[in-house]
Amino acid sequence: MNQQIRFCRSFDGTRLAYSLTGEGPPIVRSPHWLTHLEYEWESPLWRPWIDEMSRSYTYLCMDERACGLSDWDVKDLSFETWVRDFEAVIDAAGMERFALFGASQGSSIAVEYAARHPERVTHLVLLGSYARGWLRRGLPPERVAELHALLKLVEVGWGREDPAYRQMYSVQFIPGGNLEELASFSELQRRSCSPENAVRIIRSTFDIDVTASAPNVRCPTLLLHARGDRRAPFEEGRILASLIPGSRLVPLETDNHILLKREPSFQRFFEELRAFVPPRVAPGDGTRVSGAYRARGRDPRAYCARPRQRPDRGAPRPVGEDRAQPHHPHLRQDRGREPLAGDRACPGARPGTAVPALLAGLGRVPGPRPHAPGGAEDHHVLTKEAS
Repeated sequence: MNQQIRFCRSFDGTRLAYSLTGEGPPIVRSPHWLTHLEYEWESPLWRPWIDEMSRSYTYLCMDERACGLSDWDVKDLSFETWVRDFEAVIDAAGMERFALFGASQGSSIAVEYAARHPERVTHLVLLGSYARGWLRRGLPPERVAELHALLKLVEVGWGREDPAYRQMYSVQFIPGGNLEELASFSELQRRSCSPENAVRIIRSTFDIDVTASAPNVRCPTLLLHARGDRRAPFEEGRILASLIPGSRLVPLETDNHILLKREPSFQRFFEELRAFVPPRVAPGDGTRVSGAYRARGRDPRAYCARPRQRPDRGAPRPVGEDRAQPHHPHLRQDRGREPLAGDRACPGARPGTAVPALLAGLGRVPGPRPHAPGGAEDHHVLTKEAS
């Protein structure tokens, strides 16, 4: 299985990272914080999710602004900005119609996107979801004071080598996690964003409110929610389900906000997902990526692009503007995607064509990460392979 990491620009110029894995009908994960596309590939928490999703679907994920491989030095971290960033990634990836998956904070972004773009979302799947951030729930003063105290702990302890502060957060997300899983989640916190950005993101999530948008969702909707979830109480999932017309809520018998591969609720989630969003479709309808490309040793998302004639002028497209995509009705030609670092001419292709350096076996391209402090050397992973 290959992981392709790509970059695009949002409406304000912020560079956003997103990844593609697997093949099949497209399913898109809306952004949430505590992600890092490179580190998730080796995480005992998130790698099982990547494997399961990619086994049945073309799976698109992204790092939200201020997180992971996306730009860290950003001015705006509002809910509206998160939604617009998601719109930019969808357009850059060329997704026309797709199933939308939202978890935790990403569930609210998914609801807002589905309400704004009903023509593009075929199914909506939500896990650990909520319509209202913590400060929109009418909490008593002492609970509000506790939330602000948590922000102070994040500010002073997030980036330390000593994981004591982060472990407190980890236990809230995966109370059933073992030592390896808790340590991995703690490391993900440290890698995914800076202490300053963590505080800004948490503060913004406190004020999320999609109660007005949820009734405008028109696609079939499935909600799954852990009964003992500490990060998103089950009652908040029930409230959101009551706001989305025709939605179905499936309780999961676990306390974990992030489902662990070894627990029955993980299997239950994917059973429900595959029944709700069928991974296979009738032959000939074109919604599965053709296996013929792989049989010939090609990746259908990355073979050599060839110049096409512009319908308006009859001239070839400029280099980098024409990128071949899978033969897939849900995918458009890439629009707005920033050319990958290391793109180079494909041997044997016509002049003016390009193909990522990953096809030449380079895999990694040196260069500073967009958020690398002080110009520290780092790299972007363009592709990863696994058996």
